Formats: sequence, C-alpha cells, structure tokens
Amino acid sequence: MKIEIITPGKKIFDGEIKSVRVPGKKGSFQVLKDHAPIISTLENGSVRMIDQEDKEIIYEISGGVIEVKANKIILLADSVR
Repeated sequence: MKIEIITPGKKIFDGEIKSVRVPGKKGSFQVLKDHAPIISTLENGSVRMIDQEDKEIIYEISGGVIEVKANKIILLADSVR
C-alpha cells in the first residue's frame, strides 16, 4: 500500500507500507492491504506503520483526517511530532 502523511507545512512521509494503525476518534484501527474505502477523523496519538522490510515507523500526530481508497492512504495531520 502507498501512504502519504502530510501536514499543512510539508509532506512528512511518502512510501510503501504493509500496515498502519491510527488513532481514530472512536478508537484506534488498523489498515491492511485491500481495506474497504474509509474516511475518518483522527485524535492525538501514534501512527504506527510497518514498512516493506517489517520495520516499525512511528509518528506522533495531533489530530487530522485519513482517507483509504484502492490501497492508497492519505493522512492529513494537524501536526507531527
């Protein structure tokens, strides 16, 4: 899957991953390959990705929105720490 993590100021990450776990407004959820299309708001918390080499990449975000469609993920974060 391809993911882009973007803040109002810059693109934070753009690459291929196996999975991502995000802090949704109603609880965290995971996105895997062939996930159903979804748009969700995000809370403050950790975005945990597993890349193609099975390494974990973690970003701390302060809210935002995620869109998943056809194995492409766009995560618009208010800010990333």
